[in-house]
Amino acid sequence: MALLNPAGAARSAPDGDGPPGPRVLLSAREDRLDSVLALGRVAAHLGGLRRTGWNDLEPPPVAALVCDDVAATGRLLELGVPVVHLESGPPGPPGGEAPPGRALVRVHRPGWLPPPGPPVRGARPTGVLAPRRTGRSRSRSGTLVLLSLWHVPEAEAGAFASGALRELAAAALRRTGSCTVVADTGLDLVRSALAEQPGVRVLRASGADADALHADAAVFLASPVLGALALAQARRAPLTLLPPLGAAQQALAGQVGEVLPLPSAGDPDDPALWEPVAAAGPWHLLDPALDDLRGAQRVARTLRQLALAPL
Repeated sequence: MALLNPAGAARSAPDGDGPPGPRVLLSAREDRLDSVLALGRVAAHLGGLRRTGWNDLEPPPVAALVCDDVAATGRLLELGVPVVHLESGPPGPPGGEAPPGRALVRVHRPGWLPPPGPPVRGARPTGVLAPRRTGRSRSRSGTLVLLSLWHVPEAEAGAFASGALRELAAAALRRTGSCTVVADTGLDLVRSALAEQPGVRVLRASGADADALHADAAVFLASPVLGALALAQARRAPLTLLPPLGAAQQALAGQVGEVLPLPSAGDPDDPALWEPVAAAGPWHLLDPALDDLRGAQRVARTLRQLALAPL
């Protein structure tokens, strides 16, 4: 029986290099920044496993990692494929589907953040999903903007893109010489809003290596999402939060603000925004016992165990 790609935006990692090994499916929602970042960070720890996509599933893989896509997890389980289902960020709107109980559910949640609510039954927190490479380039330049419009109302997203984002991008060009915007969805809207600034590069998150772009950037602006927070925390790098858009970002920004004094990109004319201090920022305020950066390794280990010794 052929395994078809479920409806909705889904992304599969390409086949891996190296010697033959157990075949695993890696898939994430390409319309969600957290999901794309999570997939890449776990995949970096899967050497020795062959990665397959939705178009090459006969015979079926021995196991799968699915980030956030409940429909994909359900389809794989129906076909007998064991699944590690990773929830990459804060929950979406109320009433969303819960992952099937037969999946091994893992939740990306830094220990220094309070839990957002009752956990999914059987779910386990992973700790921070950090990038494998934690160093940054010595000759950093330009500005990186990680923008998530996942589950943001269209009117709110449009007002932000044509207002604050346009002003920030223009200031970034003047102050830092270049600006790259990586967005998960609403690419047409973002490109239209920035069309008068041809020096701004706009990339789709599912096709960009945001972690590598961050290593080379001097200034980092990001939507309040867990993937961006993990990136800055792992590298002890300055981070300025964009105005939160949508209910999920607003809730997370409020929770983060109770723990860490991260600056906000409210005034594009503020010189401090474009000249972040060389110090590590507020990350030293975290309790070392809760500053756990091994989430990606834990998820990869669970998938590897499932692939080598299926349930």
